[in-house]
Amino acid sequence: MLRLRAVCPFSWRMFQFRPYSCEPLISQMNKCTDEEQLFDLIEKNKAILSEKQLGCGFNILWQFQKQKTSSLKNVECIRNHPQFLTLLNLTTSKMEFLKDSTLVNVLYITQKFAVEAHDPLVEALVTEAWRRMERFDIDVLSKFSSCLADQHLYFSPLMGKIADIVNRNLETIQDLRSLSVLMVSISSLISQRFQEQLVNKTELLFDSIDSSQVITARRIVQFLRNIKYSYYPLLERCNKVFLSNANHLDLESISKILTLYHSLQFHSFEFIIMAKKRLTEMIPLFSQPASFVKLFVALGPLAGPEEKKQLKSTILLMSEELTSQQALAVMGAMEEMESRNSHLIKRIASILHKNLDNYKPVELLKITQALIFLHFRSKELFVKLQELLLSYLKISVIPSEICILVCAISMLPSPHLDEAGISRIEAVLPQCDLSDLNGFATSVLRWIEYDHMYLDSNTGKQLKLLQKLDHYAHQRLQNCNDLNLLWEELRSLKGDWFADSLLEETVATLQRLMDEINYINVARIASFISRTNYLSTLLLDRIASVVIQQIEKIHPFAVLAVILPFSILNYDPPQRDEFFGTCIQHLNSYLGLLDPLKLVFLGFSLATLQYFPEDLLKAIFNIKFLARLDSQLELLCSSLNMRVQFRLMELNRAVCLECPEYQIPWFHDRFCQQQYNKDIGSMNGAQQQIYKMLAEVLGGINFVKASVLTPYYHTIGFECILDKRKKPLPYESHNITLGKLPEMHWGSNTQIVGSRLPPGAERIALEFLDPRAFCRNIPHLKGKSAMKKRHLEILGYRVIQMALS
Repeated sequence: MLRLRAVCPFSWRMFQFRPYSCEPLISQMNKCTDEEQLFDLIEKNKAILSEKQLGCGFNILWQFQKQKTSSLKNVECIRNHPQFLTLLNLTTSKMEFLKDSTLVNVLYITQKFAVEAHDPLVEALVTEAWRRMERFDIDVLSKFSSCLADQHLYFSPLMGKIADIVNRNLETIQDLRSLSVLMVSISSLISQRFQEQLVNKTELLFDSIDSSQVITARRIVQFLRNIKYSYYPLLERCNKVFLSNANHLDLESISKILTLYHSLQFHSFEFIIMAKKRLTEMIPLFSQPASFVKLFVALGPLAGPEEKKQLKSTILLMSEELTSQQALAVMGAMEEMESRNSHLIKRIASILHKNLDNYKPVELLKITQALIFLHFRSKELFVKLQELLLSYLKISVIPSEICILVCAISMLPSPHLDEAGISRIEAVLPQCDLSDLNGFATSVLRWIEYDHMYLDSNTGKQLKLLQKLDHYAHQRLQNCNDLNLLWEELRSLKGDWFADSLLEETVATLQRLMDEINYINVARIASFISRTNYLSTLLLDRIASVVIQQIEKIHPFAVLAVILPFSILNYDPPQRDEFFGTCIQHLNSYLGLLDPLKLVFLGFSLATLQYFPEDLLKAIFNIKFLARLDSQLELLCSSLNMRVQFRLMELNRAVCLECPEYQIPWFHDRFCQQQYNKDIGSMNGAQQQIYKMLAEVLGGINFVKASVLTPYYHTIGFECILDKRKKPLPYESHNITLGKLPEMHWGSNTQIVGSRLPPGAERIALEFLDPRAFCRNIPHLKGKSAMKKRHLEILGYRVIQMALS
C-alpha cells in the first residue's frame, strides 16, 4: 500500500478527497428551488465537494439567474453571498482537476455574476485556460474567446493565439454556431485573406444550421460589420433567417439587427416593415425606462406620425427617471427622427446638462451635434460643454480623441481655441490618418469663418495650421502602398478642405494603386469617385474592365455603386456597350429582390447614360412596385424621401421623352406643380443682369422670357424665339416686373412646344451653368446637365449652354 502511494501520489490524492459517488449530492443540487437551498448544501458539504460538484453548483446558480426579472440586483446579492465566495475559493483550490469544459464554463458564469477581471479566481481560470488552449475543442474555445471579449481583450496575445488556432484548424471546423462566436471575438486581429477564408467557410456551413438559429445569423452579421464588409450573399441568407423567425424576435434582437444593418448600409425593405410592425406591437408592453428607451431608439426613426406621438408622450412622462446614457440615446434618436418637440428636447437637454461631467469625449460630440441639429439654444449648457471639451483637450494624447474634441468645440455657437489647443493639435499631426486630418481641417475652417465674421486676430495661426495639415496629408498619400487601407481612410472624407487641397493627390494615389482594384473593392472605389465629381478616365476604365472580367463575383446589389460614377460624370468607357450590357444582364434575375429605393436610383442612373432596359422599367413602372415604394417612403427621413420622389419623377420624364415606344404614362404633374409652386420667387442679382443684357441685345423685355417652365417641368434660365431669318420674335403677352419671376401658367403641359411656333421659327434655350454642372477637374458636362440638354432638344429647343465662372 505504501509502495502504491509512492508510485501514484496524484491518484491517491484524488481518491482521498473524492466521495465514492458524486451522484447523491448532485441530485440534491438539481432539486434545489432557489439559491439559498443551494448555498446551504455548499456550506454543509464544502469539505468534500469535488470539481464536478463545483461545476454543477455554478451551472445551477446561472440557471436561477436567467429566470430573474430584476437581474442586476440579484447579481449583486449572489456575488456578495458568503457561500458564493466559498464556491470561488474551493474552485481556486481544485483548478487543476477541472475538466476543460467545466473550467471555461466556470469562467463564463463568474463573469456573468460580474466578478472583476482582477479577481484571483478569474485570473487563475484565464491562466489555466491559456495553458490548455491547444487541446480545447471548438465549442470550449469559442466560449473562452467570448469570455476574453467580455474582458475587452480583443487585441491581447491570448486572442491572437486563438485566431492562430482557428486559422490552423479552419478546414476541420464543422460547427457554425461555435465558429460564429470565434469570428466575432477575433475579428479585430485577422488579415483580409483570413477574413475572406472565414466568409467562404461560413457560406459552406450556412445550410448546416437550423433555420431558427437567429443568434448565429446575428453573429455572422456582426462579424461582417466588424470587418466592414457588406457581403451581400451572406447578408441575404441571414436576413431570410431573421424574417422566417419574425414572431420570435424580441426587442433586443430587432434593435441589434437594425443597428448592424445601418452600419453595413444594407437595406432590407421586408425586414424594416416587419421590424416596424413588431416594435409597434411592443409599445404597450414596456413601462420601465431601460426597455422603453431601447424601443424608442429602434422604432422612432421608422414610426409613423401616430406612433411617434405615442413614443414621445411616453418618454416625456418617464424623462425624470432616465439615466445619463438613456438620455443620450433618446437625444440621438430624436436627431434621427428630425424631432421638433421643443418640450421634450428641453427636458432631455436638462438631463444631459446635469450629467455632462460623466460623458466621454465622443459622447460630448454626439450631444453637441444633436443639440445644434435640433436648434436647441442654451447659453449655460453650451458654456459648460465648451469648458468640458477644453479640459479634456488639455490632457488627451490620442489623435482620434483630440480630433473629436476639436470638432465638437468648432460646432459650438462661439467656438474658440487658444494657443494651447492649437499646440495640442500640432503635436499629434504626425500620428493622424487622413480621416483625423480632415476632421481637424474642417474644424479649423469653421474657426476661420467665425473669426472672419467677428474680425478676430487668430486667423494667421489657423492658416499656418491648415498648411501643416496639407503637408501631413500629402505625405500620407504619397507613402500609401495599400489600396484597401487607403479606402478605409477615404471612406468618410468630405468637405471643402479635402476637395480643394487633397483631391488631386488622392486621385493620383488611386491611379498609382489601381492594379489592386478587384471584385471585392471595386464598388467601394466607385462609390468614392462618385462623391468627388473628379473625372479620372484611367480609374473609370479600370473599374469597367474589372466588372467585365469578374462580374460573376460581384453581387447584383453592388451594381448601382459601380454604375454611379459613370452616370454622374457622364463618361462612356471604351467598352461601353459590353460594360453596361454586362451590368444590366447581371441584374435581371434580381430585379424583384432589389430594394425599391435602389431600383429607382439604378433606373435613373442608367437613364442619364441613355440606357433604358425594358425589364428594369417594367419592374419599376407598375402598380405593385409603386405601392411598395410608397410604403417604404413613409419610413424615410424627409430629405431622403424627397430625393427618391425627385429621382422617380426624373426617370419617368426621361422614359416619356426618350422612349415613348414603351408607352409608360407621365404621372408626375401634381407632384411637379407642388414642388415648383414652392420655388417661385425673385431673380437673384446675376439673373437680373443677364436678363437686362439679353433684353438689350434682343430688342426689349418682350423678346425674352426668364425661368421658363417647359412641358415635363424642366426649367430654362432664359428663352427666346428666332424666326426663319434668325431674328427675335416678341411674345404676345409678356408682363414682367424686374426682379420678379413671371407667373407660371399650368395647363396641358405635355405638349411639344415646337408645334406652336410659326413656320421656320425655333425656340432658343439659354442655360447659364454654374461650376457644379461640370466635372471638378475639367470642363466636361456632368450626367444630369447632359440629359437635360437632350430633353430640351427633343422638346424642340436649340440649346445654348454657357458656363458661369
